[in-house]
Amino acid sequence: MLFFVSSWKYGIISIVALLHDITIPTGVFAVLGHYLLGFEVNTLFVTAILVILGFSVHDTIVVFDRVRENLKNNRSEKHPRPFDEVVGMSISQTFIRSINTSLTTLFAVLVVYLVGPEATKSFALVLLIGIFFGTYSSIFIASNLLVTVQKWQDRKKK
Repeated sequence: MLFFVSSWKYGIISIVALLHDITIPTGVFAVLGHYLLGFEVNTLFVTAILVILGFSVHDTIVVFDRVRENLKNNRSEKHPRPFDEVVGMSISQTFIRSINTSLTTLFAVLVVYLVGPEATKSFALVLLIGIFFGTYSSIFIASNLLVTVQKWQDRKKK
C-alpha cells in the first residue's frame, strides 16, 4: 500500500507536539515558582520558551523530513513497507543525531545553570526542562501521532 501524508497533517502534529513542549516547562516552572524557588515569569522565561519552540520544531522537522524521504523511497520498492515501519525506520535514522544535538546543548545549558550568574539560573532551568522534553516529544510523540493519524485515515477509507 502506498502512503502519502499531506503537509497540513505534519503541521498540525508539529503544533500539538509544540504545545506539549511548552506546557511541561511552563507547568514545572509554575510549581517551582509557587511552592519552592519563587521564580517569576519574566522576559528571560518568555525567551526560553521561544528557544524551546525553535529547538523542538527544528528537531520535529528533521524527523518528519526523513519520514517524507523514506515514504518517497518506499514507493519505488518492489515490496513497500507498512507506514508505521517506515516511520520507525526514520526515527532510527535520526535518533542518534537528535540525541547528540540535544545532549551537547543540555551540557552547555547545565554549565550555565551551575556556574552562571544568579540572573540566568531560571532561564537555564527552563531551557534544561524544555530541551529535554522537546527532544522526547519530537522522537516519541510527534512520530507516534503521525502513525495514529494515518491509521485513523486508513480506517476511515475502509
